[in-house]
Amino acid sequence: MAFKAQVLYDFTAEPGNVELTVKEGETITVTNANIGGGWIEAQNSRGETGLVPEDYIEYSNQFSGTAGTAAPPANVGNAAVPDLSFFDEFAPTSTSAPKQVDAGGLSPQLDSTDTPVPPILLAPEEASNGNDPWSVWNSDPSRGSNNNWAPSAEGNQTGRNAPEPWSSGTHSHPQAYQGPDIYPYLIDHTGAEDDEWDDEWDEMKSTSGYSEPGEGGAIQRGGTHASSMKISLNKFPGFSKSGPELFLLCKQAAKGKEKISIYLGEVGPVWFYPEAQLDCIVADPKKGSKMYGLKSYIEYQITPNTTNRPVNHRYKHFDWLYERLLDKFGSAIPIPSLPDKQVTGRFEEEFIKMRMERLQGWMTRMCRHPVVSSSEVFQLFLSYKDEKDWKMGKRKAEKDETVGVMIFTTIEAEAPDLDLAEVEQKCEQFSRFTKAMDDGVKEILTVGNEHWKRCTGPLPKEYQRIGKAFQNLSSVFTSSGYQGEATLTDAMTAAGKTYEEIAQIVAEQPKKDLHFLMETNNEYKGLLGCFPDTIGVHKAAIDKVKEADKLVNTNKITAQDKVTMAKRASTMSYALQAEMNHFHSNRIYDYNRVMQQYLEEQVKFYETIAAKLRHAHSQFTTM
Repeated sequence: MAFKAQVLYDFTAEPGNVELTVKEGETITVTNANIGGGWIEAQNSRGETGLVPEDYIEYSNQFSGTAGTAAPPANVGNAAVPDLSFFDEFAPTSTSAPKQVDAGGLSPQLDSTDTPVPPILLAPEEASNGNDPWSVWNSDPSRGSNNNWAPSAEGNQTGRNAPEPWSSGTHSHPQAYQGPDIYPYLIDHTGAEDDEWDDEWDEMKSTSGYSEPGEGGAIQRGGTHASSMKISLNKFPGFSKSGPELFLLCKQAAKGKEKISIYLGEVGPVWFYPEAQLDCIVADPKKGSKMYGLKSYIEYQITPNTTNRPVNHRYKHFDWLYERLLDKFGSAIPIPSLPDKQVTGRFEEEFIKMRMERLQGWMTRMCRHPVVSSSEVFQLFLSYKDEKDWKMGKRKAEKDETVGVMIFTTIEAEAPDLDLAEVEQKCEQFSRFTKAMDDGVKEILTVGNEHWKRCTGPLPKEYQRIGKAFQNLSSVFTSSGYQGEATLTDAMTAAGKTYEEIAQIVAEQPKKDLHFLMETNNEYKGLLGCFPDTIGVHKAAIDKVKEADKLVNTNKITAQDKVTMAKRASTMSYALQAEMNHFHSNRIYDYNRVMQQYLEEQVKFYETIAAKLRHAHSQFTTM
């Protein structure tokens, strides 16, 4: 049965495929909705027939029950949780923006009756907080100051062979991308989930909430965890049955063999770093296809230094890994989003190189994190043996119970319990610092983006105009016929050509120095955007512990429960401090490295220009 549909996004057919090019707003006739794999067969008004991504169209209202763009909301799953309804009477009346926490698929073993956890989805504007992850902190004037308690540069010397957080070879790979003409650094990158695992389509999914096309057809990954489900800690009754109280009051830890150690180093609580530093290289992108060429994708080769055996992954495999890491560690460790998705031009060489470099940066950052890199799911991604091993590991990871706030049940801190006031103080310090740094990073990106445009646009044109003016005046001098001015006119012509050469040098310079500075700040912008959610989990836990006295007085919990809550809040604080110390040590190394590289390239740039000007100067005769 054929029926009408509206095109939501432009789609350009790949050459050699039986696809149909369609434009946004166009009305098409769906002739076969059962192609599968996220495709439908359609006919346009000109009678042309071909395949179109199902997510790119919206069926007419009368058919919305048959097929549509909206996917059913992800379910949280029925977790056995304690009856925490007694928190209802303490629910805040404030209407401030909610702090978000990833619910994941929580199913801890708690000695209570089974209570289904309702799947709560926020509206796009609530989930994004106006596209500003820090808006939840901006409303509190007490967080306005920048109280930086960052450790000194030697803070990474913890006494247990904590490795250097970054290797200098990250950007030196021979296939490293050198940057487009103008960087779209100021886009907020929003992710969109792919369809089911076996669907080989690497495009946007229109049901990802508030995704929208960015520059060059990129699908932006806006907000911190755009594709994961969000629940409000403060906005639905009972403080949410999946909030931090799920960990604070659980009777039995969730099953799992993984234990995360924290100990006191020279700079305070730190993660336990492995003896050998994990690293990997993302390289050799190759175009693959399936379904007789109907579906194409780019596959990357990832080679870890632990095995030196390459494994192959597509972008959607990276996206799966990101979702697993976000579900598992997002409450304790900021997991930055992946690079942009792409609607058009997915197979253009420049885009493939750019994506490969940014995937390399993302993987390197994950490899350098002692907790993430040693996790079972990350090790699976880097070193699975064969397809069977991959699928078994994937299923196991998706059934992991220690996700969301239950990750704190695996943390063992070799340190005394903290006082609640100290826990709250540390949380506020981190909040102020990360917010201030986020503002500073965005300023560098704004200024750098403007400078990049000037260097590749008006500035070279100014040098070219100067050069042309010198050469034109030289031509006028030549036309005089005077015998004694050949030396002058030749020197003036050479000077004009020198300025044209300088124009070219200026236009190419951002790729040599500004590129890496912008890439580093772009990474930190994404990383810092995750902190409001992570800190929000800790602040919500502090609020619950503060209510413990009231709950004891009303016989809602026992005095021992109150002690347990405080102890577990202390564990959460140690995790936050360990993460911030890891962040600070990386920050000090990264910015020291990238600033050195930037200034070295700047010195070379000005020395090259000075040498050319000196040569032009030497052509003129001293009178």
